[in-house]
Amino acid sequence: MSDPRNAQPHDGPVFNAAVSHAQFAWNNETVTQNQQDNSAVAPGFEALAALVTDLLRQLPQSGLPDQDREHTESAARDVLATISGPDAPEAGRVRRALAALKGTLAPVATGVVAGTAVGAQEWARAAIEGLTGIV
Repeated sequence: MSDPRNAQPHDGPVFNAAVSHAQFAWNNETVTQNQQDNSAVAPGFEALAALVTDLLRQLPQSGLPDQDREHTESAARDVLATISGPDAPEAGRVRRALAALKGTLAPVATGVVAGTAVGAQEWARAAIEGLTGIV
């Protein structure tokens, strides 16, 4: 039985772990949220950052199922985080981040993911080719 003396009323989200770069809205009918990441890209990685940023921009229209889209977005943001900063990032970290991003796109590109929209397979193939040729 719950002890009422320990009850904690909450009027919003409660987090029991670290949270970063999150945006929340509740108790409203419509909302528009934007987030900017103004971190600098390490010298020499500008083209990769542009490619991954473009991939993120196209991702909502890719036709990927929600879970696959979320995994791809997370992997793309990891690539951007890896190449951001004033110093050149460690080559191994960049390769691993790119491999993870290509790994999220591979099932879509090969047609393994069920429920993908027409065009998503070609879009994923083109993204993988671009990521492979850039580094």
